[in-house]
Amino acid sequence: AWNNAGTGHAAFCELNYTPEKADGSVEVSKAVKISESFEVSRQFWTFLVETGFLRSPETFIRRTPHMSFVWGEKNVSYLKKRYEGMQKYPLFAGMQYSEDFAQLTEWMPLVMEGRDPAQKVAATRMEIGTDINFGALTRAMLAKLGENSDVAIHYNQDVAALKQESDGRWRVKIKNRANGQSRTVRAKFVFIGAGGGSLPLLLKSGIPEGKGFGGFPVGGQWLKCTNPDVIERHQAKVYGKASVGAPPMSVPHLDTRIIDGKKALLFGPYAGFSTKFLKQGSFLDLPLSIKFSNMIPMLCVGKDNIPLTKYLIDQVRQSPKDRIEALREFYPNVKMQDWELEIAGQRVQVIKKDPKKGGVLEFGTEVVAAADGTIAALLGASPGASTTISIMLTLMERCFKTQMTSPEWDAKLKQMIPSYGKSLADDPALCAEIRQRTSAALKLDN
Repeated sequence: AWNNAGTGHAAFCELNYTPEKADGSVEVSKAVKISESFEVSRQFWTFLVETGFLRSPETFIRRTPHMSFVWGEKNVSYLKKRYEGMQKYPLFAGMQYSEDFAQLTEWMPLVMEGRDPAQKVAATRMEIGTDINFGALTRAMLAKLGENSDVAIHYNQDVAALKQESDGRWRVKIKNRANGQSRTVRAKFVFIGAGGGSLPLLLKSGIPEGKGFGGFPVGGQWLKCTNPDVIERHQAKVYGKASVGAPPMSVPHLDTRIIDGKKALLFGPYAGFSTKFLKQGSFLDLPLSIKFSNMIPMLCVGKDNIPLTKYLIDQVRQSPKDRIEALREFYPNVKMQDWELEIAGQRVQVIKKDPKKGGVLEFGTEVVAAADGTIAALLGASPGASTTISIMLTLMERCFKTQMTSPEWDAKLKQMIPSYGKSLADDPALCAEIRQRTSAALKLDN
């Protein structure tokens, strides 16, 4: 559960999804897309609950207000323009904006107490934000699938080789970590969804579409509060702006979490660097991922991202006092003895070819599929798990084109996702109806 912040990424509070353009206006199109994608996820989870596939939604999703908080005149101006731009879309109905010190103190007492009343501050608040334990959700789904005699789930397995045969099927060689035994399976379709481990498997497949892709691993750390009294006084996910020169993934936030039914509080993320692609991976992951086909993109990204390299070096060199001082900007009355360091998960940012720059570093998710639709891989990070249903729909459209246009598949998809084929961003009534239904099913009304 500590691998990520557990934010249900709906673009309510994440300022990196709404960049300020050169003319001073704020671009909200990415936020609209992500917010709609999260609503699709909520609909699918609702379907699983209503059909009895998942029980007790409160074990993996809880209502937790999402807030954006900024200080300084320029940042306050930005946040107000962001708020005004988002009000055009029903997905952000109910968002509140305030510069009033007393109101902000009521919303987030830890953030405001001890702060200079003369400081220019502002915040937005969405009451319908969520905290999600994606680990609990995954375990619940796998447990239910394991009850199906048509489904076989194998744990502690390594894919040693992938090769496409003359009939189009894939031969997959798998090694059992526990006993060292190997076996081979043949499949009509292979999906690679292994987090940071996806890139090495994609490269093993040898498909032309995977050539040129590389990965840049970034570790993470949190400060975790150990004082129950402090934890109890905060009830929101409060996101700020990334510092100048810092990557989008470094957006600082002070987060309420519910883990195994117990309330927690974290701050971060603080970046770290490791050549591992997975938390329990190998230090050889990065070196072994460098191939002739992706060497130029990776070198170009290294040349063009020196500020990122400097940022990571500075983060690695931080002392406990440095981390507390970063937290103090959010929580002025912080006490060092109330916080301890917690190691988060690894993420692998996508590097891919670019006709102009040679290579670019991506901070989102990327679906890479073979032209014949027999294999596909999911690469990247945030918003990741929050928007996986929309991502998989995109994958299905690319790999199962004929089936996706059939009346049978269309009817089933609309049963699982009532808004399928429609735009919630352009239909206030449908958006309100869908939210009301999913909030009730997922027990988010309280």
